[in-house]
Amino acid sequence: MLRPLRLVDRFNAIERELPADWTEAQLRLTADEARCDRAAALLGPANPGRRGKTLRLTVARRGGGVAPDGLRRLLRRLDAERIEGELELVAVHEAAPAELQRRENLRNQWERALAGLPADWSDVYAEVRFDSTDYVERAALLLAPVNPSRYGGPAALRFRCAHHFGYGVSPEMAARCLERCDEDGMTGEVEILRALSDTYPVATQGPVWLVGGRSV
Repeated sequence: MLRPLRLVDRFNAIERELPADWTEAQLRLTADEARCDRAAALLGPANPGRRGKTLRLTVARRGGGVAPDGLRRLLRRLDAERIEGELELVAVHEAAPAELQRRENLRNQWERALAGLPADWSDVYAEVRFDSTDYVERAALLLAPVNPSRYGGPAALRFRCAHHFGYGVSPEMAARCLERCDEDGMTGEVEILRALSDTYPVATQGPVWLVGGRSV
């Protein structure tokens, strides 16, 4: 007899069928009554609503619910304990056209910020502020080549960029890493916090900034 589809695989299938501009999806999980208490406990970080053996969950790309990757992690816990159930899509909300026009993707924001610098810029200290803390763990992985640091706020990551040489990622690599975040549906703001021009490091990897008493 074939084993029922894992819950995380069922969610992945549901997610693939969602519209490209979805912002929030409401799901219903109907579990075995004897295991429903345990399922609710494992899904606790998603703050599920419960009625009998039915659990309601909200997954959102930003704010208002658990992020898709966060829900995947929780569903894997249920799968690991062999808790079976039926996961269904109840409703989906799409971004309003005006909201889509307002929200510029992260790569474009980065390239626009660089375009505003002097032509001889050499070093940059930048920050990405995500719209949800749920993005940060996944973003840190996608941004790994820029060596991001958790500094500046619970939903912020900072990194250094060097134009031609010295300490920091290249602007092209930073753009590609931010594009990976865009492809994953993450939103937020990119800002250049500090920039230097026409520097010539001698026997060093470049300038050092002191931020809050810490070298960056």
